[in-house]
Amino acid sequence: MMWDFILRLFVAGILGAVVGLDREYRAKEAGYRTHFLVSLGSALIMVVSQYGFQDVILENSVSLDPSRVAAQVVSGIGFIGAGTIIIQKQFVRGLTTAAGIWATAGIGLAVGSGMYGLGIAATLLTLAGLELLSVIFKSIGMRSSLVVFSTSDKEAINRIARVIYEKGFLLVSYDMKRLGHQEKDEYVVSIVLKARKNTEESPLLLLMEQFPEVTVERIE
Repeated sequence: MMWDFILRLFVAGILGAVVGLDREYRAKEAGYRTHFLVSLGSALIMVVSQYGFQDVILENSVSLDPSRVAAQVVSGIGFIGAGTIIIQKQFVRGLTTAAGIWATAGIGLAVGSGMYGLGIAATLLTLAGLELLSVIFKSIGMRSSLVVFSTSDKEAINRIARVIYEKGFLLVSYDMKRLGHQEKDEYVVSIVLKARKNTEESPLLLLMEQFPEVTVERIE
C-alpha cells in the first residue's frame, strides 16, 4: 500500500511538471517547479484525506467526512494563482498561468485518489488548451502590449497618439510623468495598446521608424 501511495505522488509530480514545462518555455510567472510542487502536494493531501484517518473512522463514536481535507485544495490553491496575476493599469497578465496552476491541483487530486487515467487525460487536455488552442485561434482576438518610452519633445507624444489611432491600435490606458532637468523637461509615457492578433504592425518598430526622437524604455 505504501508503494502505491509513493507511485501516486511520483506520477502526480511528473504530470504537474509536464504542464509546467509549457509555462517555463513561454517564460511565464510559474514554471515546472511550481507546477510540480502543486500537483505533488495536491496528491499528498488527497492520499492523506482518503487513508490518513482510517483509525479514527473505525471508532463508532466518531463521524467525519475525510474528503473535506482534499476539498480545501481547490480553494486554498487560490493564493498561488493570485500571486501569478499581475495588474498594471488596465493590463492584466498571468490569468492563463493561474488557471493552469488550478488545473494542475486538480490533476494532483485525481492521481492522488488513484485515478491515473483521469489525471493523464486531464494533463493532455490542459496542454491542448495551452498550446493547440493558441495555434488554432492565433489570428482571432486581440493582443495587448505595454510600451514605455521617453522623450523631451512633448509635441511628439501627441503625434504618436495620432499615429496609433491611424494604425488601428486601441489605446487602453495612458500615463505620463514629467521629469524636470536643469536644461529641459523629460517626459516618460506608459501606454497599453490593443491590436488584432493578425496585425503585422509592431508598436516597437512604429516608434523606432517614425519617431527617432523617442527612446523606448520597455515593451511587453
